[in-house]
Amino acid sequence: MSQKIKLLHITTVSGTFYLFRGQIAYMKARGYDIHALASPGEWAAKIRDQEKIPFHTVTMPRRITPFKDIVAIGQIWQQIRQINPLIVHSHTPKGGLLGTIAAWLARVPVRIYHIRGLPLMTATGYKRILLSWSEKVSCLLAHRVICVSHSIREVAINEGLCPQEKITVLCRGSSNGVDAADHFNPANLASDTRKEVRQKYGIPDDAIVVGFVGRIVPDKGIEELVIAWKILRGEFPNLHLLIVGNFDTQDSISTQAQEILQSDIRIHATGGKYHTDTPPLYAAMDLFTLPTYREGFPNVLLEAAAMALPVVATKIPGCIDAVEDGITGTLVPSHNGLALAQGISSYLVNSQLRQQHGLAGRDRVLREFCQEDIWNALHQEYLQILKLKGLPVPNSSHQMEGISL
Repeated sequence: MSQKIKLLHITTVSGTFYLFRGQIAYMKARGYDIHALASPGEWAAKIRDQEKIPFHTVTMPRRITPFKDIVAIGQIWQQIRQINPLIVHSHTPKGGLLGTIAAWLARVPVRIYHIRGLPLMTATGYKRILLSWSEKVSCLLAHRVICVSHSIREVAINEGLCPQEKITVLCRGSSNGVDAADHFNPANLASDTRKEVRQKYGIPDDAIVVGFVGRIVPDKGIEELVIAWKILRGEFPNLHLLIVGNFDTQDSISTQAQEILQSDIRIHATGGKYHTDTPPLYAAMDLFTLPTYREGFPNVLLEAAAMALPVVATKIPGCIDAVEDGITGTLVPSHNGLALAQGISSYLVNSQLRQQHGLAGRDRVLREFCQEDIWNALHQEYLQILKLKGLPVPNSSHQMEGISL
């Protein structure tokens, strides 16, 4: 039996759906009637209009708030009862927990939880215990758990969050792959893009630019980036730093680090606006760094690599999936500003190495992180579990043949 299959995605914040770009249209073409649910926010209307899908809202605080969380579960349950989806696919820790509980209470036939990162990895004490319990419940109530990277899957198994037979990774991982053929392709930018972006932010044409894209918070390794900058600044007079991201008032970096980022004339910030068109910004860079403490699978490392930039990142789960150490970039220990400075310096003194690792990174993204491969793998997961449960499969002219169960 074939028909339109109602699929509900649940995330904590509406902006997460930006990570699904391309995937929703792909699944709609394969017979899925897609709905979205998240906390209210400016992205809700954007996603609804861009993707032409119903967008439902329920307030889900990102922090642990037992009473509000119980209220949210009840509201999500009501939404699920009205939508009546065959599949609920929940993402992010809070959206995953509340979404899987509500879907379980509503007896949704197929429940999928998508691990996109594990906050417990940098948590301690009571908070770590609570976060671990949260992940275990989400995994327990889901029929299938999808993990964003192979290294995070190993962490989830070793931490006892999910049995290994229940948890999988789509292809080589990542949240949605990268459109390296079109969007993140240096060849598709105007020839004067690099010069124009540098002029906009006051960066000299002959500068060597280290770039960072992400939230300006401690967990992204901003304190270490400032330490590395202080080491490298005097040694390389033409070195500049381009920061693409916004300061987080709820999770702020030290006052000293913030003052340096905002006062140094060779540090250039794009401002608090959330940038969706980042290829021109990558084009202005010569190398990219992400000294983060915790990741699921950092999209920015793949985006930078697709733009033919060598990357310096930390040797942690998530990053080790995105970077081939010594081939597409350099991995350094986390929480270590000196090691970060040394990793960056190796590219500052060797333009040939920058080019070599940048081109190797782009080749790898094209080869291993094609978006359609990941979308198809997810489609196959849906088909497999629907067939195993004897449920209808989507009616689509794109249906793949030869699904073996």
